[in-house]
Amino acid sequence: MFRCILRPAEHHWPRLSRSTSSAGRKRKALRSAFMVLDLPLQPIHRHVYEANLRNSNACHKRYKECSETISKGGGEKAIERHTRRNGKLLVRHRLRLLLDDEDFLELSPFAGLGLPYGDIPSAGCLTGIGRINGLWSVFIANDATVKGGTAYPITVKKQVRAQEIAIQNRLPCIYLVDSGGAFLPLQSEIFPDKNQGGRTFYNQAIMSALKIPQVSVVCGSCTAGGAYIPTMAEEAVMVHRVGTIFLGGPPLVKAATGEEVTPEDLGGARLHAEVSGCVDHFAWEEKEAYNYTRNIVSTLNFQLPEEEEDENRTSRRKAVEEPLCDSMELLGLAPKSYKYSLDVKMVVSRLADGSRFQEFKARYGTTLVTGFASIHGHLVGIVANNGELSYESTLKGSHFVQLCDQRDIPLLFLQNTAPTAAPTLSTAQAEVNSNRLKAQGSMMSAVAHASVPKITVVIGGCHGADSYAMCGRSFDPNFLFLWPNARVSLTAPGHVGSLLPPDSEQEDELNGILEEESSAFFSSSRLWDDGVILPQDTRKVLRTCLDIIHQQRYQLSTERLQSPLLRI
Repeated sequence: MFRCILRPAEHHWPRLSRSTSSAGRKRKALRSAFMVLDLPLQPIHRHVYEANLRNSNACHKRYKECSETISKGGGEKAIERHTRRNGKLLVRHRLRLLLDDEDFLELSPFAGLGLPYGDIPSAGCLTGIGRINGLWSVFIANDATVKGGTAYPITVKKQVRAQEIAIQNRLPCIYLVDSGGAFLPLQSEIFPDKNQGGRTFYNQAIMSALKIPQVSVVCGSCTAGGAYIPTMAEEAVMVHRVGTIFLGGPPLVKAATGEEVTPEDLGGARLHAEVSGCVDHFAWEEKEAYNYTRNIVSTLNFQLPEEEEDENRTSRRKAVEEPLCDSMELLGLAPKSYKYSLDVKMVVSRLADGSRFQEFKARYGTTLVTGFASIHGHLVGIVANNGELSYESTLKGSHFVQLCDQRDIPLLFLQNTAPTAAPTLSTAQAEVNSNRLKAQGSMMSAVAHASVPKITVVIGGCHGADSYAMCGRSFDPNFLFLWPNARVSLTAPGHVGSLLPPDSEQEDELNGILEEESSAFFSSSRLWDDGVILPQDTRKVLRTCLDIIHQQRYQLSTERLQSPLLRI
């Protein structure tokens, strides 16, 4: 029987809500003396390490190719038309003017590559999290060099995911709108369903009710559905002779009424700032618009730490112990396939401060490693696959997840699940599998119910029900990233035979499909994750995510409003 952490009934002892407004309270971290995981590479690891390293180098080559593709946006002609003819700034130039620096976390940069309806670099919009006046904020910035700013299904999906991250982490959201509206030939995949186009506007209303600030900068066309984004934001800035807002442009007006009208007269910045009141700030040029936006952010209901406290935190960060081993060694620890997996503690030791790790239940359920570590000073609970999830290891995982939830400690899942479910070939095996099934259900419930922040990094395989227990995409982690070697599929390539009748003629064909569709790049292009990250950058990305999650405690008021702010 596994131990569960029981919570008192609410009507007897009301549970205190977790305060995210504790800016005024200073809490000294408790001292720890975690054991050091001194796990250098051994000669016995060499063969597996070198095979993994060769595979990582091949994956890194693919990573660089994708990065080069998205860096070109819509291509040279589209860039020239955007800048010279239309007089607009490129999206990355806009972000340089808006953000404090270029050290921002970009989300799902490879989204939109290799889709059935063609390549849509970065899904036609850049999303990410960067600092504005020191405040971490989500940005959603259309790239009008890609298909003229037209919204494809993947564009809508990427924008909705960015809003979900803003809601989950209580981050201000900044929209840089330069959109031509929906791509009509694919309207059935953009308009009607729950998480399609209308979800953007629903999320905007919910965010306003939750006191999550939203600011919109109209720095291009806001046509059709795009016109609602600035009008539903709490404050809007519009650029003269660059931004326009209308449901139907001049060609539609002429077709309907025969009247000829200029875009500026129909929906320009002067009209909306002086007549309609749809925008709150008029900017003569784009640079002025981003200065307005930075000033608006300075008025938000956040109180960041004083400079002296901030300097102390910076000095503590510089004093943080680096892992004992070089992070570049993670390239050889990224498994080429499941059978090339090395001890996951070697990965943990290259991510944790000073390679220090306080393991929990070290001798029980050893195919799952659980324990506490610090990453750039942030205490986290680590749950890492180290083999097939057994009955014992799953019970251990349930216990540890509930423990972290009770102590308000964020969870980090390092996922490398078994390629396929264990077969049932005997009565004894059936009993083992049945017990494991019940235990997995308990761990899934523990993960789903945990209210602490969760970050998932797929370092190898993401297959079958084990991936759910390890906080896969459907279990709503705050962030989910893949290493380039990762595989995401129902079962791993080469193992489909375990799911088919003997001598099935489909096996070779299905294995070929899985080989292509399980790739990390295939996954990321469809937004099944928040981006592909290089193994050697994992510690830096985790630090940024933990800093972002930590920020919500500085919001002064988080009580939900009865009704959102409505524009007049």
